[in-house]
Amino acid sequence: MIRSMTGYGRSQQTIDGREILVEIRSVNHRYFEFSARVPRAYGYLEEKLKSFLQGKVSRGKVEVGVSIFNIEGKDASIEVNRSIAQGYVDALRSANETLGLEDDLKLSNLIRLPDIFNVIKNTEDEEVIWNDVKIAAEEALNSFVAMREAEGRKMREDIESRLESIGRMVSRVEERSPMVTEAYRQRLYNKLCEVLNDKKIDEQRILTEAAIFSEKTAVDEETVRLKSHIHQFNELLESGEAVGRKLDFLIQEFNRESNTIGSKAQDVEIIKIVVELKSEIEKIREQIQNIE
Repeated sequence: MIRSMTGYGRSQQTIDGREILVEIRSVNHRYFEFSARVPRAYGYLEEKLKSFLQGKVSRGKVEVGVSIFNIEGKDASIEVNRSIAQGYVDALRSANETLGLEDDLKLSNLIRLPDIFNVIKNTEDEEVIWNDVKIAAEEALNSFVAMREAEGRKMREDIESRLESIGRMVSRVEERSPMVTEAYRQRLYNKLCEVLNDKKIDEQRILTEAAIFSEKTAVDEETVRLKSHIHQFNELLESGEAVGRKLDFLIQEFNRESNTIGSKAQDVEIIKIVVELKSEIEKIREQIQNIE
Protein backbone atom coordinates (compact mmCIF):
# COMPACT_ATOMS: atom_id res chain seq x y z
CA MET A 1 0.00 0.00 0.00
CA ILE A 2 1.49 3.30 -1.13
CA ARG A 3 1.20 6.02 1.52
CA SER A 4 1.77 9.74 1.33
CA MET A 5 4.09 11.29 3.92
CA THR A 6 1.55 14.08 4.46
CA GLY A 7 -1.23 13.28 6.90
CA TYR A 8 -3.36 14.39 9.84
CA GLY A 9 -5.29 12.49 12.50
CA ARG A 10 -7.19 13.61 15.61
CA SER A 11 -8.93 11.96 18.54
CA GLN A 12 -10.68 13.52 21.53
CA GLN A 13 -11.97 11.22 24.25
CA THR A 14 -13.08 11.30 27.86
CA ILE A 15 -11.46 8.45 29.78
CA ASP A 16 -11.54 7.91 33.56
CA GLY A 17 -12.45 11.51 34.33
CA ARG A 18 -9.90 12.98 31.94
CA GLU A 19 -10.50 14.74 28.64
CA ILE A 20 -7.67 13.67 26.33
CA LEU A 21 -6.92 15.19 22.93
CA VAL A 22 -4.29 13.70 20.61
CA GLU A 23 -3.38 15.20 17.22
CA ILE A 24 -0.89 13.69 14.76
CA ARG A 25 0.35 15.55 11.68
CA SER A 26 3.23 15.00 9.30
CA VAL A 27 4.99 16.48 6.28
CA ASN A 28 7.72 15.25 3.93
CA HIS A 29 11.09 14.26 5.33
CA ARG A 30 13.83 11.94 4.12
CA TYR A 31 13.79 10.00 7.40
CA PHE A 32 11.55 9.58 10.46
CA GLU A 33 11.71 12.73 12.58
CA PHE A 34 9.55 13.02 15.70
CA SER A 35 8.55 15.91 17.93
CA ALA A 36 5.82 16.23 20.57
CA ARG A 37 3.94 18.90 22.48
CA VAL A 38 2.76 17.52 25.83
CA PRO A 39 1.82 19.22 29.13
CA ARG A 40 4.88 19.79 31.33
CA ALA A 41 3.59 17.45 34.03
CA TYR A 42 3.32 14.64 31.46
CA GLY A 43 6.74 14.96 29.84
CA TYR A 44 7.31 11.20 30.19
CA LEU A 45 4.68 10.66 27.48
CA GLU A 46 6.95 12.02 24.74
CA GLU A 47 9.27 9.00 24.59
CA LYS A 48 6.35 6.59 24.85
CA LEU A 49 4.58 8.28 21.93
CA LYS A 50 7.77 8.17 19.86
CA SER A 51 8.17 4.42 20.45
CA PHE A 52 4.48 3.90 19.72
CA LEU A 53 4.73 5.63 16.32
CA GLN A 54 8.15 4.39 15.22
CA GLY A 55 6.89 0.93 14.41
CA LYS A 56 4.00 2.30 12.36
CA VAL A 57 5.47 5.31 10.52
CA SER A 58 8.75 4.85 8.67
CA ARG A 59 9.27 8.29 7.07
CA GLY A 60 8.11 11.85 7.52
CA LYS A 61 8.45 14.74 9.92
CA VAL A 62 5.83 13.77 12.51
CA GLU A 63 4.48 16.07 15.22
CA VAL A 64 2.18 14.87 17.99
CA GLY A 65 0.20 17.21 20.22
CA VAL A 66 -1.38 16.02 23.50
CA SER A 67 -3.60 17.87 25.97
CA ILE A 68 -5.01 16.37 29.18
CA PHE A 69 -7.71 18.02 31.28
CA ASN A 70 -8.93 16.50 34.55
CA ILE A 71 -12.63 17.32 34.36
CA GLU A 72 -13.38 15.80 37.79
CA GLY A 73 -10.66 17.69 39.65
CA LYS A 74 -8.74 14.52 40.39
CA ASP A 75 -5.37 16.10 39.76
CA ALA A 76 -5.14 17.98 43.10
CA SER A 77 -6.51 18.15 46.65
CA ILE A 78 -6.72 21.16 48.98
CA GLU A 79 -5.77 21.05 52.67
CA VAL A 80 -5.82 23.67 55.42
CA ASN A 81 -2.34 24.55 56.70
CA ARG A 82 -3.26 24.09 60.35
CA SER A 83 0.00 25.33 61.84
CA ILE A 84 -0.14 28.61 59.91
CA ALA A 85 -3.84 29.04 60.69
CA GLN A 86 -3.14 28.49 64.40
CA GLY A 87 -0.32 30.99 64.20
CA TYR A 88 -2.64 33.62 62.77
CA VAL A 89 -5.25 32.93 65.49
CA ASP A 90 -2.68 33.15 68.30
CA ALA A 91 -1.20 36.35 66.91
CA LEU A 92 -4.60 38.01 66.48
CA ARG A 93 -5.78 37.06 69.98
CA SER A 94 -2.52 38.28 71.44
CA ALA A 95 -3.04 41.60 69.69
CA ASN A 96 -6.63 41.64 70.98
CA GLU A 97 -5.45 41.27 74.59
CA THR A 98 -2.78 43.94 74.18
CA LEU A 99 -4.97 46.47 72.37
CA GLY A 100 -8.20 45.71 74.17
CA LEU A 101 -10.13 44.95 71.02
CA GLU A 102 -13.37 43.00 70.71
CA ASP A 103 -12.76 39.33 69.84
CA ASP A 104 -14.91 38.82 66.71
CA LEU A 105 -12.53 36.39 64.95
CA LYS A 106 -14.36 34.10 62.49
CA LEU A 107 -13.37 31.47 59.96
CA SER A 108 -14.25 33.86 57.15
CA ASN A 109 -11.52 36.18 58.45
CA LEU A 110 -8.90 33.45 58.22
CA ILE A 111 -9.55 32.29 54.65
CA ARG A 112 -8.52 35.71 53.36
CA LEU A 113 -5.06 35.40 54.89
CA PRO A 114 -2.12 34.10 52.77
CA ASP A 115 -0.80 30.52 52.96
CA ILE A 116 -3.86 29.20 54.79
CA PHE A 117 -4.44 26.51 52.15
CA ASN A 118 -2.07 24.00 50.60
CA VAL A 119 -2.80 22.73 47.08
CA ILE A 120 -1.39 19.22 46.90
CA LYS A 121 -0.85 17.66 43.49
CA ASN A 122 -2.11 14.09 43.54
CA THR A 123 0.37 11.45 42.46
CA GLU A 124 -0.78 9.87 39.20
CA ASP A 125 0.23 6.44 37.97
CA GLU A 126 2.24 7.01 34.78
CA GLU A 127 1.23 3.69 33.26
CA VAL A 128 -2.47 4.41 33.86
CA ILE A 129 -2.12 7.83 32.20
CA TRP A 130 -0.17 6.35 29.27
CA ASN A 131 -2.76 3.60 28.72
CA ASP A 132 -5.50 6.24 28.58
CA VAL A 133 -3.51 8.46 26.20
CA LYS A 134 -2.64 5.43 24.08
CA ILE A 135 -6.33 4.74 23.45
CA ALA A 136 -6.75 8.23 21.99
CA ALA A 137 -3.39 7.98 20.16
CA GLU A 138 -4.45 4.73 18.45
CA GLU A 139 -7.65 6.32 17.16
CA ALA A 140 -5.76 9.41 15.96
CA LEU A 141 -3.19 7.14 14.28
CA ASN A 142 -5.90 5.21 12.43
CA SER A 143 -7.30 8.47 11.07
CA PHE A 144 -3.78 9.67 10.23
CA VAL A 145 -2.89 6.47 8.35
CA ALA A 146 -6.23 6.47 6.49
CA MET A 147 -5.51 9.97 5.19
CA ARG A 148 -2.00 8.95 4.11
CA GLU A 149 -3.36 5.90 2.30
CA ALA A 150 -6.06 7.91 0.51
CA GLU A 151 -3.41 10.33 -0.75
CA GLY A 152 -1.21 7.36 -1.65
CA ARG A 153 -3.91 5.83 -3.86
CA LYS A 154 -4.17 9.04 -5.89
CA MET A 155 -0.39 9.21 -6.24
CA ARG A 156 -0.19 5.59 -7.34
CA GLU A 157 -2.81 6.11 -10.07
CA ASP A 158 -0.85 9.07 -11.41
CA ILE A 159 2.48 7.20 -11.31
CA GLU A 160 1.08 4.11 -13.03
CA SER A 161 -0.34 6.28 -15.80
CA ARG A 162 3.04 7.91 -16.32
CA LEU A 163 4.83 4.54 -16.28
CA GLU A 164 2.57 3.38 -19.11
CA SER A 165 3.44 6.53 -21.02
CA ILE A 166 7.16 5.90 -20.44
CA GLY A 167 6.75 2.33 -21.69
CA ARG A 168 5.21 3.59 -24.93
CA MET A 169 8.06 6.07 -25.38
CA VAL A 170 10.66 3.33 -24.91
CA SER A 171 8.90 1.26 -27.61
CA ARG A 172 9.03 4.25 -29.96
CA VAL A 173 12.78 4.56 -29.38
CA GLU A 174 13.21 0.84 -30.11
CA GLU A 175 11.25 1.18 -33.35
CA ARG A 176 13.11 4.29 -34.42
CA SER A 177 16.67 3.14 -33.63
CA PRO A 178 17.12 0.71 -36.61
CA MET A 179 15.74 3.36 -38.96
CA VAL A 180 18.49 5.74 -37.85
CA THR A 181 21.21 3.25 -38.83
CA GLU A 182 19.58 2.60 -42.19
CA ALA A 183 19.22 6.33 -42.83
CA TYR A 184 22.91 6.79 -42.02
CA ARG A 185 23.89 3.98 -44.40
CA GLN A 186 21.82 5.56 -47.16
CA ARG A 187 23.31 9.02 -46.58
CA LEU A 188 26.80 7.55 -46.64
CA TYR A 189 26.06 5.70 -49.88
CA ASN A 190 24.63 8.82 -51.52
CA LYS A 191 27.61 10.89 -50.43
CA LEU A 192 30.09 8.39 -51.88
CA CYS A 193 28.12 8.28 -55.11
CA GLU A 194 28.33 12.03 -55.32
CA VAL A 195 32.07 12.11 -54.61
CA LEU A 196 33.12 9.13 -56.74
CA ASN A 197 30.69 9.77 -59.60
CA ASP A 198 30.64 6.62 -61.69
CA LYS A 199 33.50 4.90 -59.93
CA LYS A 200 32.84 1.59 -58.21
CA ILE A 201 31.63 1.94 -54.64
CA ASP A 202 32.92 -0.46 -51.98
CA GLU A 203 29.65 -1.81 -50.57
CA GLN A 204 31.52 -3.68 -47.83
CA ARG A 205 33.11 -0.46 -46.64
CA ILE A 206 29.69 1.17 -46.43
CA LEU A 207 28.35 -1.77 -44.41
CA THR A 208 31.34 -1.60 -42.09
CA GLU A 209 30.91 2.14 -41.50
CA ALA A 210 27.19 1.64 -40.91
CA ALA A 211 27.95 -1.13 -38.42
CA ILE A 212 30.39 1.13 -36.53
CA PHE A 213 27.79 3.92 -36.47
CA SER A 214 25.13 1.49 -35.29
CA GLU A 215 27.34 0.27 -32.44
CA LYS A 216 28.04 3.82 -31.30
CA THR A 217 24.39 4.84 -31.37
CA ALA A 218 22.76 1.58 -30.25
CA VAL A 219 20.46 2.02 -27.26
CA ASP A 220 19.20 -1.56 -26.98
CA GLU A 221 20.75 -2.09 -23.55
CA GLU A 222 19.28 1.15 -22.23
CA THR A 223 15.76 0.41 -23.49
CA VAL A 224 15.89 -3.13 -22.07
CA ARG A 225 16.98 -1.76 -18.69
CA LEU A 226 14.23 0.88 -18.78
CA LYS A 227 11.62 -1.80 -19.36
CA SER A 228 13.09 -3.78 -16.46
CA HIS A 229 12.93 -0.68 -14.24
CA ILE A 230 9.27 -0.17 -15.18
CA HIS A 231 8.55 -3.76 -14.15
CA GLN A 232 10.41 -3.33 -10.85
CA PHE A 233 8.59 -0.06 -10.19
CA ASN A 234 5.20 -1.72 -10.63
CA GLU A 235 6.23 -4.56 -8.32
CA LEU A 236 7.20 -2.07 -5.61
CA LEU A 237 3.88 -0.26 -6.01
CA GLU A 238 2.14 -3.61 -5.45
CA SER A 239 4.10 -4.43 -2.28
CA GLY A 240 2.66 -3.57 1.11
CA GLU A 241 5.93 -2.14 2.40
CA ALA A 242 7.16 1.43 2.77
CA VAL A 243 8.96 1.77 -0.56
CA GLY A 244 9.69 5.49 -0.86
CA ARG A 245 13.47 5.12 -0.59
CA LYS A 246 13.58 2.22 -3.07
CA LEU A 247 11.48 4.15 -5.57
CA ASP A 248 13.74 7.15 -5.14
CA PHE A 249 16.77 5.03 -6.04
CA LEU A 250 14.98 3.42 -8.98
CA ILE A 251 13.90 6.73 -10.50
CA GLN A 252 17.54 7.78 -10.54
CA GLU A 253 18.21 4.73 -12.72
CA PHE A 254 15.42 5.87 -15.06
CA ASN A 255 17.18 9.21 -15.40
CA ARG A 256 20.55 7.58 -16.01
CA GLU A 257 19.25 5.41 -18.86
CA SER A 258 17.33 8.25 -20.51
CA ASN A 259 20.41 10.51 -20.34
CA THR A 260 22.50 7.80 -22.01
CA ILE A 261 19.95 7.41 -24.81
CA GLY A 262 19.95 11.16 -25.30
CA SER A 263 23.75 11.34 -25.48
CA LYS A 264 23.98 8.42 -27.94
CA ALA A 265 21.14 9.46 -30.19
CA GLN A 266 22.09 11.23 -33.38
CA ASP A 267 18.50 11.58 -34.47
CA VAL A 268 16.12 14.47 -33.94
CA GLU A 269 13.08 12.22 -33.42
CA ILE A 270 14.76 10.13 -30.70
CA ILE A 271 15.96 13.29 -28.96
CA LYS A 272 12.37 14.60 -28.93
CA ILE A 273 11.22 11.34 -27.37
CA VAL A 274 13.97 11.59 -24.73
CA VAL A 275 12.80 15.12 -23.81
CA GLU A 276 9.25 13.77 -23.29
CA LEU A 277 10.65 10.80 -21.39
CA LYS A 278 12.63 12.97 -18.98
CA SER A 279 9.60 15.16 -18.38
CA GLU A 280 7.52 12.15 -17.29
CA ILE A 281 10.37 10.83 -15.13
CA GLU A 282 10.67 14.19 -13.38
CA LYS A 283 6.93 14.23 -12.62
CA ILE A 284 7.20 10.75 -11.10
CA ARG A 285 10.24 11.86 -9.09
CA GLU A 286 8.23 14.77 -7.65
CA GLN A 287 5.51 12.32 -6.55
CA ILE A 288 8.06 9.99 -4.97
CA GLN A 289 9.31 12.82 -2.72
CA ASN A 290 6.02 12.50 -0.84
CA ILE A 291 5.86 8.69 -0.60
CA GLU A 292 6.59 7.02 2.74
